[in-house]
Amino acid sequence: MAFFMNNTTIGSRLRSHLQTQNDASYLSGRQFHTELGPREKALLADDPILNRYKSHNKSVRLVKRLGDVLTIVVVAGCCYEIYVRAVMREEARKQG
Repeated sequence: MAFFMNNTTIGSRLRSHLQTQNDASYLSGRQFHTELGPREKALLADDPILNRYKSHNKSVRLVKRLGDVLTIVVVAGCCYEIYVRAVMREEARKQG
């Protein structure tokens, strides 16, 4: 049994999980908030060069609204087509 525990991925995951839980630096590092460094702050800062690529323009909103309207129109058309076929089938049953 020990042979299988040594050579399986489950055994290695279990051992690594237990080792990280018993490690004091693992527990203390998870409890304290550390301040961001200058590199992280620079990466999270707004970049004015990228503002023209943001999709908050009026044209993008218009295209999204147009897509929503077209979706509603297509779904309504499909529902109407199903309704018309069902009514025509009922009329054909009554006549025939």
